[in-house]
Amino acid sequence: MNSNLAGHSFNTSSPNSQPTAPTKQRNWVKPVLIGITIAYLGLILFIPSINVIVEAFQGGFGPFFKNLTEPSFTHSVKLTVLIALIVVPLNTVFGLCAAWIIARNQFRGRTILISLLDIPFAVSPVVAGLMIVLLYGRNGWFGPWLEAHNIKIIFAMPAMVLASLFITMPFVAREVIPVLEEAGTEQEEAARTLGAKDWQIFWRVTLPNIRWGLLYGVLLTNARTMGEFGAVSVVSGNLAGKTQTLPLFVEEAYKQYQTQAAFSAAVLLGGLALVTLVLKEILERKTKIKDAVE
Repeated sequence: MNSNLAGHSFNTSSPNSQPTAPTKQRNWVKPVLIGITIAYLGLILFIPSINVIVEAFQGGFGPFFKNLTEPSFTHSVKLTVLIALIVVPLNTVFGLCAAWIIARNQFRGRTILISLLDIPFAVSPVVAGLMIVLLYGRNGWFGPWLEAHNIKIIFAMPAMVLASLFITMPFVAREVIPVLEEAGTEQEEAARTLGAKDWQIFWRVTLPNIRWGLLYGVLLTNARTMGEFGAVSVVSGNLAGKTQTLPLFVEEAYKQYQTQAAFSAAVLLGGLALVTLVLKEILERKTKIKDAVE
């Protein structure tokens, strides 16, 4: 009898037994957290975004597209795109150089260099704009020399480019550094032993390994450049038809009670942000697929 009992296991819990207290607690925690998250996103993101779209199309599609053809609006779009075309390549080159130096070398002051690279993340954009004014303004350090040579920086496009360069400086480097560190130097050293030159190694070995991180950094740089407000507002003067970018146009139009024009421009900026998010998701998926294959 004992042997028969030993060969069987018994479930002492009855089918009608009630769940324990910890199980009951866990059952309500998840729905509560989901509800809080949805409510928070609704108040901060969804409701404001829907309101912008509703206001932009309140008068129909005709007024919406008419606002997008106004001279001041088209100029702000052209200026925003032009600044991005200057800033993104420059910070891409700088980011690649900085990432290469930091990831491939151990030297004294490396930690300080990384900290300096992160300054734009910590400094307010308004403060960044003020720093540029204190350097290149009429009463700034270089102001008298610039004025004597009839070179205008502040309240002109050069200052807007400088402000955008400062704000977006870390993005490419910060995305490429971990990718370079993870890739290592084995493939590059192998190519060098086979007689490849430095440029050949970069184009055929290094760049293919870091391409997704690089594209992600370029994407973030472009998005931040087009959407930057604080630093550009300080150094540009916000002159309509001259130094007014698309974010500045939104603010100025709203102040002038041109609400539908402001919301129309905001929808366009939101569309650019949405495209950025879609491309970001595509790049992340490609990166995960690449990592899984390797």
